[in-house]
Amino acid sequence: MAPKLLDVVALLEDLPARGLIRGQVGTVVEILGPDAFEVEFADDDGRTHASLGLKSSQLLILHHKVHTAA
Repeated sequence: MAPKLLDVVALLEDLPARGLIRGQVGTVVEILGPDAFEVEFADDDGRTHASLGLKSSQLLILHHKVHTAA
């Protein structure tokens, strides 16, 4: 499943050039294409420290509630 706008996601790989590590949590802030998403990563105070385009294969969508099967 592809991320949607404002989905909370976790990074699946280290991106040392951007100061990001696997597991870091961000928010999808723009859909750039069929498999391209602008993700914003912020610190604990809400200040953005990185915003970059990523593919869905680099992201894990996080869920805050249990989804039941129909």
